[in-house]
Amino acid sequence: MTKRNKIIYWIATLWLALGMLSTGGVQLFKVKTEVDVITHLGYPVYFLTILGIWKFLGVLAVLLPKFPLVKEWAYAGFFFAMSGAICSHIASGNPINEILPSLLLLILTVVSWYFRPADRKVVSVNL
Repeated sequence: MTKRNKIIYWIATLWLALGMLSTGGVQLFKVKTEVDVITHLGYPVYFLTILGIWKFLGVLAVLLPKFPLVKEWAYAGFFFAMSGAICSHIASGNPINEILPSLLLLILTVVSWYFRPADRKVVSVNL
């Protein structure tokens, strides 16, 4: 892995982790604005707890060494959560400024996944 790719990976991964931790914390603590957003989108408030817990666990999986299969699941979860958030905002007719945070986290997820080092990838074995 080139030094350039390592830098891209770590910048994207740390920003992704920070974004997921901050939004996960807001969701776990059920901040009023977040409750208003989730109910506006048509989801039950308990969904915030589920999202918050899974975001924290996903950050742990992505940052800790080893467990490449768990990392793949964490990246997939981030991808589905952020693409689902984008679709929910669009379907609710929300303005672009409410879609951008989810879009940024989706882009960071893809960049982090794409540039991850070989020791953080699942090795395919064909028998």
